[in-house]
Amino acid sequence: MDTVLRAELTARGIAPDCVETIGLVRDVLARVGDKWTVLIVTELASGPMRYTALHEKVSGISQRMLGHTLRALHRDGLVTRTAYPEVPPRVEYELTALGRSLAQAVDHLVLWVRAHQPAIAANREVFDTAG
Repeated sequence: MDTVLRAELTARGIAPDCVETIGLVRDVLARVGDKWTVLIVTELASGPMRYTALHEKVSGISQRMLGHTLRALHRDGLVTRTAYPEVPPRVEYELTALGRSLAQAVDHLVLWVRAHQPAIAANREVFDTAG
């Protein structure tokens, strides 16, 4: 959490432990709400994958962004990275138990979107034509 927000929350009289919790919640929501995280977690839900296969499956992601997102997911304990001592080197990524629980939450979100997609599309059409 940035220093300005921390100071603002503290000035409002929010307890220091609540300020820390707010910071953590914001940080975690930023990670799990990121489109690349959602797409990577969705792909890894089917099982371990090599970097190249994952890059092919996640349409539109750059190698740099894939690497960055995988490192962040690994840091958060959502993904494991296993390097095998082979030539050429082989590295696989796999969801942890924590990552699998996130994948389940993402599945629920996808189901919600599918169930409500016609209503959302209709609302967008009404909004866009009214403006």
